[in-house]
Amino acid sequence: MNTEILTDGVPLNEAKKALIMIHGRGASAHDILSIARHLKVDDFALVAPQAENRTWYPYSFLAPLNENEPSFSKSLEAIHQVVVAIQQNGIEKENIYFLGFSQGACLALEFTARNAAKYGGVAAFTGGLIGDKVYENHYNGNFENTPIFIGTSDPDFHVPVERVNESEAVLQKLGADVTKKIYPNMGHTISQDEVNCANALIFNKK
Repeated sequence: MNTEILTDGVPLNEAKKALIMIHGRGASAHDILSIARHLKVDDFALVAPQAENRTWYPYSFLAPLNENEPSFSKSLEAIHQVVVAIQQNGIEKENIYFLGFSQGACLALEFTARNAAKYGGVAAFTGGLIGDKVYENHYNGNFENTPIFIGTSDPDFHVPVERVNESEAVLQKLGADVTKKIYPNMGHTISQDEVNCANALIFNKK
């Protein structure tokens, strides 16, 4: 796997906590790293993989899964390799955090649901589980009360609220402590309130 990875914050070999930051379609690892200055992550290693051609998979996250192959599986594997690299630096899963926006939020939720465990937390800014429907048989493990925040607009051109609600239900079944906030007519963006919620629920916890 030759995914380009940008890092910032505390060096991985010195950090006790790591945040994997997953950018959206058409964006870059550099873009998503810029959000960190608004988060309570001063003591985190920040790790941002870069998608090939700035997209994790070619079509909508609501397309049939096979239509987004092989990019979809390669992207899940890329995130897996990032997790492995972080663990090799002595950081346990319960101190690994995930954040994504849009396509990156979808990938963060999909990866963690397929590999549910006690993570530090997941901040999904406008995203849901991936597929033409929610394939519950793809998900396993137990989040053991991992805090997950999902914020989204109603309506959102890319991410229907219905899928966000379905995703919330699956994540709760897997043992996650999910907080969902739906913002009327927010648009496809990250709001200050979402950042505040992510800080309060995930990054500020001791």
